[in-house]
Amino acid sequence: MTPTTSEQELYRFLEDRFACAQACTECARACAVRASLLDPDGTDGPERARRQGILCAEVCDTTCRMLSEQNCQDQAGLRIQLEWCRAVCLDSAEAFDGRTGARATAEACRACARACADFVAALD
Repeated sequence: MTPTTSEQELYRFLEDRFACAQACTECARACAVRASLLDPDGTDGPERARRQGILCAEVCDTTCRMLSEQNCQDQAGLRIQLEWCRAVCLDSAEAFDGRTGARATAEACRACARACADFVAALD
C-alpha cells in the first residue's frame, strides 16, 4: 500500500516542521554560546553581535516551542513567527559574519532561515 497524495503532503509537512524545529534548536544553541563568548569592549561590533545572538536564541527557542505544539492550529500566527525567525536569523548571520570563530554560528543561522522559509512554503 502506498500513501495517498494527502498522506504524502502530511508527511512532507511534518518532516518540514521537524526540520525547522531542529534547525531552530541548533541555531538557538549556537547563538547562545556565541553571545556568551563575546565580551563587549565598548565598540558597536561585539555588542551588536552579542545582542543579536541573544535575540536570535530567544526567537528560535520560541519558534521551536511553537512548532512542537501538537495543537497549533493558528496557521497565520505560525507563519508570522516563522517569517520573524527567518528575518532574525538572517540578521544574526550578518552580525556574526567576519567575527573570529563565528563562522559555524552564522551558518547555523542561515540554515535555520532556510528551514523556516521551506516550512512557510509547505504551509502554502
